[in-house]
Amino acid sequence: MSGQAAGGAGGAWTQPGRLGLYDRAAERAAGTVVREYSTSFGLATRLLRRRTRTHVANVYALVRLADEVVDGAVAETGADAAHARAVLDELERETARATASGWSSNVVVHAFAGTARRAGIGADLVAPFFASMRADTERSVHDAASLAAYVYGSAEVVGLMCLRVFLLEEPKAGRERRYAALAPGARALGAAFQKVNFLRDLADDAARLGRRYLVGIDPATLTDAQKDAVLDDVQADLRLARAAARELTPGPRRAVLLATALFAELAARLRTTPARDVVRTRVSVPPLVKARLLARAVTA
Repeated sequence: MSGQAAGGAGGAWTQPGRLGLYDRAAERAAGTVVREYSTSFGLATRLLRRRTRTHVANVYALVRLADEVVDGAVAETGADAAHARAVLDELERETARATASGWSSNVVVHAFAGTARRAGIGADLVAPFFASMRADTERSVHDAASLAAYVYGSAEVVGLMCLRVFLLEEPKAGRERRYAALAPGARALGAAFQKVNFLRDLADDAARLGRRYLVGIDPATLTDAQKDAVLDDVQADLRLARAAARELTPGPRRAVLLATALFAELAARLRTTPARDVVRTRVSVPPLVKARLLARAVTA
């Protein structure tokens, strides 16, 4: 009787759709990825409606899966950069196939594909993302042009994917106009997150991964002036993101405002931390402060 459910007394046995069952299992898997990897991201998504939260988790899970290919789990198996690129290339091909067909045997890809098909997330966003992930296997030091391309593909397009999801809560007729109007803010939010992470993880990226993202900045010689210049850019991005967030429907508005508040708090802590200590310890936002920001965001 596997997969069957009874009606009432004397009711007929019904067989639930297998694809629907698989969809739910894939989405639960994506939700697990969010819970395991990001407390701040998971905290912000609590303010979303259930279906919107699921779609955002589906996006995040694919992003995290690709990141593990180039930065984490694959490397710890002893695989080299060429193998990581091959795995990443196949992941990109599988994502394209799944988005076209609505099916993948990889549950994370399957969950993302369902969201992509529903929200209109196309190759214009997916391809730059994988290009940036591929850059992590090919480049260790960035110049201004390569960094801008990397930030766009690794972070700004993720903000745009989430914007596509948020707009599912609005009338279909006006979505493209709204997307065009709010896209700069979504991109700015992703860029701010990425720049904060570059600064916070400066020493680890250099020592563990052999990478230097921020142009002209060496963790061994980081100065307060260099640190503050990065944080000035972050503040400008967060201002733009906040302005756009206020134009969203209530759930997405609160979630994005919480996310901006969390990263603004992290940026403030980085600004008051001397440069020599930024490269020695990983600055973070304490749980009690996160809880306070969450309570404030609920009424936003």
